[in-house]
Amino acid sequence: MPYKLIALDLDGTLLDRNLKISPRNKEALREAAKRGVMVTVATGRMYRTSIPYVRELKLNTDWPMINYHGALIKTTESKKVLHYQPVDLDLAVAISAYAEAEGYHVNVFIADCLYVAEENEFSRYYQSIADVELEAVGKLSHYLKQRGEAPAKLTIINWDDRLNRMEDFLKECYGDKIMALQSLPYFLEVTDRRATKGQALHWLATRLGVLPEEIMAFGDSYNDLDMIKYAGLGVAMANARPEVRQAADLITASNDEDGVARVIEEYVLGSG
Repeated sequence: MPYKLIALDLDGTLLDRNLKISPRNKEALREAAKRGVMVTVATGRMYRTSIPYVRELKLNTDWPMINYHGALIKTTESKKVLHYQPVDLDLAVAISAYAEAEGYHVNVFIADCLYVAEENEFSRYYQSIADVELEAVGKLSHYLKQRGEAPAKLTIINWDDRLNRMEDFLKECYGDKIMALQSLPYFLEVTDRRATKGQALHWLATRLGVLPEEIMAFGDSYNDLDMIKYAGLGVAMANARPEVRQAADLITASNDEDGVARVIEEYVLGSG
């Protein structure tokens, strides 16, 4: 059965270690699109920091993109929101208050804007990766209460080996209502329980009338797991986490070795 939809993670998958898309990956995706295959970026990133990569691919289509680990599905050209599943506001306030009390840095994402309590080494580190402006608003739990708008996600950043402790706490207290998982090193991502890449991909495929076996999905980290399991061909990068490689149907070359293009060339273009 031919593939109709390709779902692609960005960091560690389509992007190399320098956060670039290789010429070979671009060419493979463009050729797949010319043959009628839909290409959907599925990333934990903000919509605004993902769009430049879509533009770089030059697919010239208004296809949906999955952002915030599955909390948002929005088209790339008309910018139409198709699906949105934010974190419950009261939960976001409670989690922010606990993180603040324990001395963790938190990023809060609302309306595709980034808010932090204060600028510091953690916020600057995030900006070095995402290249996005932020607004320091003071205590985030107070800001969330005052604003009264549910965030797409929270990102807790820490590099003194305390993220595992925070992840365990969140799962124990709120595991039936949120997803808490580590994506990039030092990042603990918190979304609504229903906001994962796999669930978003299922929602989108159902809307489009695409069967799971007609989907190819690429990823490297924990937030890609359910997407890879859902797709008919789940592909893990060679640099993927061990659990992701184990769950995948296929392991390709690393993100620095055109791993995405190699699979598309073989299974879609017939030129591998």
